[in-house]
Amino acid sequence: MNLFATYRNYILAAVDALAPGSTTDAITLEPPRDAAHGDLSTNAAMVLAGQLKQKPRELAEKLAEALRALPHVASVSVAGPGFINLTLAPAAWQAVLPVMLAEGGSFGNSTIGAGKRINVEYVSANPTGPLHIGHARGAVYGDAIASLLLKAGYEVTKEYYINDAGAQVEVLARSALLRYREACGEAIGEIPAGLYPGEYLKSVGAALFEQYGNGLLSKPEAEQLIIAKDTAIGAMMALIKQDLAELGIHHDVFTSEAKLHAEKKVDAAIEKLSKAGHVYRGVLEPPKGEKPPEDWEPQEQLLFRATEFGDDADRTLEKADGSRTYFAGDLGLTLDKIERGFTTLIYMFGADHGGYVKRMEAMTAALSDRTASVDIKLCQLVHLFKNGEPVRMSKRAGNFVTVRDVLDEVGRDILRFVMLMRKTNQDMEFDLAKVKEQSKDNPVFYVHYAHARAKSVLRMAHEQMPAAWEASVAPDVQTLALLTHPAELALIKLLAAYPRLIEQAAVAHEPHRILYYLQEVAASFHGLWNVGSKDAEIRMIQPDQPALTTARLALARALAVVLASGLTTCGVEPVDELR
Repeated sequence: MNLFATYRNYILAAVDALAPGSTTDAITLEPPRDAAHGDLSTNAAMVLAGQLKQKPRELAEKLAEALRALPHVASVSVAGPGFINLTLAPAAWQAVLPVMLAEGGSFGNSTIGAGKRINVEYVSANPTGPLHIGHARGAVYGDAIASLLLKAGYEVTKEYYINDAGAQVEVLARSALLRYREACGEAIGEIPAGLYPGEYLKSVGAALFEQYGNGLLSKPEAEQLIIAKDTAIGAMMALIKQDLAELGIHHDVFTSEAKLHAEKKVDAAIEKLSKAGHVYRGVLEPPKGEKPPEDWEPQEQLLFRATEFGDDADRTLEKADGSRTYFAGDLGLTLDKIERGFTTLIYMFGADHGGYVKRMEAMTAALSDRTASVDIKLCQLVHLFKNGEPVRMSKRAGNFVTVRDVLDEVGRDILRFVMLMRKTNQDMEFDLAKVKEQSKDNPVFYVHYAHARAKSVLRMAHEQMPAAWEASVAPDVQTLALLTHPAELALIKLLAAYPRLIEQAAVAHEPHRILYYLQEVAASFHGLWNVGSKDAEIRMIQPDQPALTTARLALARALAVVLASGLTTCGVEPVDELR
């Protein structure tokens, strides 16, 4: 039950009665900035004014008269240039509680997505080592976007793009061969510059030795590299999938860059662009503002007309040796996604991929004839601390802190919660000690405590007033009408806003809004609890008032439903009891 959608529909009906055939897409209904102005505010009169060539305040007064007759509307007023503010009777809000209790975890589910197909590509770390803490941010955020979109009624595919072609996998192969020689008993000394130094490759070298003994050394180097590459990529992807599983992340599709090339997907994308006139042979000028290398010479290349689709420069499709560029590989993957029927492509990229945004938008527009859209989230850096001191690099990884290190320190739920506490375009400071503190200053604890507190009072009520506890599962409207304290009504209004929050966050692809909201809900509940600690009449369990106790227990149940739903959507397990 989305109370905001219900009353927006009422307003649209009033608009249609006043001005049939009017365009109403821009009409909004939201809480006013100042709560003193009421519960709901609409711009309907201002949207209509331009179409009808009338003054917005005059239109607002006409609409206000019609809106006063709506169910549970206590008052209607006109403010500013023509905003219409509505105040609802408590019964309107109280009526949402039985819906929350009946729907449970499905409360907040929406059909706004209408089954629209969306592809969310996230993590996609090069298969050259374990995931580091920077990968975790994009992994958690992308996974939460997918979960949020599913809740809002979209059809979602979660995809991982394996970059198993190109220079980085050749470096991986050479690094693995070095560890193989070490497993053969050779003293390899210090890892040469340019190779991967992490100890995680020792197991790859050992696996090669177990399979081939010293025999691999007698094979031609090219054959050695192929064998080492395949073994190392397989081992690294197994390691990455294991870490992702520990994070609660499971992708639907793993797409191999090498396979896209082998299946001629990249060639098909270039051919499609060529037929549409978007590919040509030409010479690119050096980047503006940069001094070209001394050995730079203008050279004819195969180019994609990316500038026709909003990019800063046309993009090269072939290297000097005739092989395809990394950009060309992205063309193949994008065409593959479009041919699978996705109309929205969401990507989680690292902060160093800002230059990819316009080129990805350009290729998607060109390959889809401008029918598919792209949303690229750039994840800024994660600065890791412990008690205010920077955390050192992982010995196992060699030059970074792994996801495994952090999981071992704080666990999955805290890690996921923290990674969603900031917008992706903001740097993040993550203190491993502070996030485990049981303090109101720790948002992780604060939200979990609210859920655990609600569960605790329900357990107490089950022992002390079992009849009221049982009645609170499905209370009647007369009982819920006893919830009249301002702090109770304020909490109910927040809980009733959850379906609207889900829709807004889904449309914006911003799951961090859920955690902002949950912190606000937790604060409201803790505030109500604190009122009860000073005034016994406001406490949830009233031994001599079973009906009031039933109503308040229903509110506690509804709070737990919304907190659990929001946390679960973010991939965080609700806590019933704090230890």
